[in-house]
Amino acid sequence: MSPHNNASRVKTGAADNGYEAWLRYGLLPEQIRDGYASWCSQLVIAERSVVMESVRKELVRGLSSMLGRKPRVSDKPGRNGTILAGTFECAQVAAFIGGTEIPEALPEDGFVIRTVDNGPKSRCIVLASPTDKGVLYAAFHLLRLIGTGQDLHALSVVERPRNRLRMINQWDNMDGSIERGYAGRSIFYRNGKFIRDKSRFRDYARMLASVGVNAIAINNVNVNNAETKLIAPELLPSVANVADIFRAYGIKVYLSINFASPIQIGALPTADPLDSGVRRWWAERAEDIYRRIPDFGGFLVKADSEFRPGPFTYGRNHADGANMLAEALEPFGGIVVWRCFVYNCQQDWRDRSTDRARAAYDHFTPLDGTFRDNVILQIKNGPMDFQVREPVSPLFGGLRRTNTLLELQITQEYTGQQRHLCYLVPQWKEIVDLDTYAAGEGTTVSKIVDGSVFGRPYGGFAAVSNIGDDANWCGHVLAQANLYGFGRLAWNPELATKQITDEWVKLAFGNDPEVAAAIGRMLLSSWEIYESYTAPLGVGWMVNPGHHYGPNVDGYEYSMWGTYHFADCHGIGVDRTVATGTGFAGQYHDIPAARYESLETCPDELLLFFHHVPYTHRLHSGKTVIQHIYDSHFEGVERVEELKRTWESLRSRIDEGRFTHVLGRLEEQVEHAKEWRDMINTYFYRKSGIPDERSRRIYS
Repeated sequence: MSPHNNASRVKTGAADNGYEAWLRYGLLPEQIRDGYASWCSQLVIAERSVVMESVRKELVRGLSSMLGRKPRVSDKPGRNGTILAGTFECAQVAAFIGGTEIPEALPEDGFVIRTVDNGPKSRCIVLASPTDKGVLYAAFHLLRLIGTGQDLHALSVVERPRNRLRMINQWDNMDGSIERGYAGRSIFYRNGKFIRDKSRFRDYARMLASVGVNAIAINNVNVNNAETKLIAPELLPSVANVADIFRAYGIKVYLSINFASPIQIGALPTADPLDSGVRRWWAERAEDIYRRIPDFGGFLVKADSEFRPGPFTYGRNHADGANMLAEALEPFGGIVVWRCFVYNCQQDWRDRSTDRARAAYDHFTPLDGTFRDNVILQIKNGPMDFQVREPVSPLFGGLRRTNTLLELQITQEYTGQQRHLCYLVPQWKEIVDLDTYAAGEGTTVSKIVDGSVFGRPYGGFAAVSNIGDDANWCGHVLAQANLYGFGRLAWNPELATKQITDEWVKLAFGNDPEVAAAIGRMLLSSWEIYESYTAPLGVGWMVNPGHHYGPNVDGYEYSMWGTYHFADCHGIGVDRTVATGTGFAGQYHDIPAARYESLETCPDELLLFFHHVPYTHRLHSGKTVIQHIYDSHFEGVERVEELKRTWESLRSRIDEGRFTHVLGRLEEQVEHAKEWRDMINTYFYRKSGIPDERSRRIYS
């Protein structure tokens, strides 16, 4: 069965609000439905559990919708066209997959999909795993294969998740707001309580499970008074109810906690992590939580950062704080996820010896090896804060004896806030593939965080969610691709960007080749386009303070947050070299450190992150810095206009609802890109006094 033209999956006259995202399961063209139906006419769910019930529901839903006929559900395989789903311990599964065919060392979330084809009257597809969660992932994978037009003959799929923890961080507050939320209000909370109608919780769990996410922290890392009480007896029953919903999709619930909870809700005079009373209080809280939620994941902690309380108050360090919580969770198998986003947020902008980029490395590398085994340090992908371009954090490779978790930001705080198209999978792929040289050549970030390089028991990916209660979940239909792409990369960082992109486009919009090709081009070019009209050559933060939307070149230049570009009439950039600057470049291992230290070898796209240079400095491209700034900002607008034209060419091929919605977003992006162009170019023309070589209009 070859890939097919699937234009009929989209009813171009119908309104579609995007709610189903990539789980639309659109009706396949009639000419290919029978071919798939010959494999999928009967469904056997060989075991019973809440997760296996989700397997049954999802397969019935997906197959019925795509094939136009509901599979017959029975207790044992028939003669032909059966999908059999169960664990390896199930006798029916064992009858089809002998013990010799079970892959060695398959983790609990791993799975196999096998085709058993004994002729047109005896066909069976087996979905099997060590656990019911793995069977659920196998079911979603099979539906993905069908939805993207793949051949079902001779399937021999073996999938092993590369990362043990694949986590979403919700930055939701109980008043219904979302910190850095750009898609409406929280789907979880309103007015200090959990939302009564939890049907959307279940749909979100389905979306996350479909891409392999297995953990979720359901409240903001900046824990307010209301959220502090989520670990208290009065709110734990509600948390347990939410955990029940996510458990059915193989997802463990975590809570972000307030380090000062013993004082705020425990009536203790201190939160000192070495105080015996504090340790006892946390142990009692943990016991109560696990009594109500036996598979509770653990705690996510932001401490001693941006005015959050933490162990520094008591003269203790991060290991003291994290280990105290880990000790309380350890008897129940719980994990502490401790964020490394710690820096001086009251910096004197005139002091060029203090460098925010250095902070996480300086705080945490001295503690390497002192954290308990059920502590994971969650490290932002870059040393600053989710900019459109910054180097990978040197903590990846700087820590050898500590579990690490790569933190990404799906929500587009600095990358267009889901009003601009900015597909982040290409950025993330560069990050996970970067060679740190921490244990010689080939020590990529992905191999560090999965624990394989340094033999760590825990590790993986985490990301800040981009969903809200907008009908389309993400505020921008095409921003759904970032959530999908995160899950797929967390499952397997070796997946190619194009494969992930093609999957999402086909699942969300069907297999019309012209539609798939056009949207794919739009997504794959969008990160580079966004960077071109916003941040030049590795300096970011040229945004309006607070909400971070829109251009303001000096918005943070004289602030306490440590996010500077140091532009003057002579040049621009931050000197982070060992020889003459802050020494940040020296936090990397020898080969990347030397690359960043030298003007001759530093990549152009990171030049101004590591070096302060004159505007007349020539890049490897041959352009001067100032001409690159002018050219990239003019070209960025032209390329956004081309994105809009590409989308308009699809008018007759995409449903009216999603077409109109995305067109409106692109129209806003065009106008906003012009504002960025004019603000940035004018600023640097005035600073440098150097005109554009091409005499284009710059407002002086």
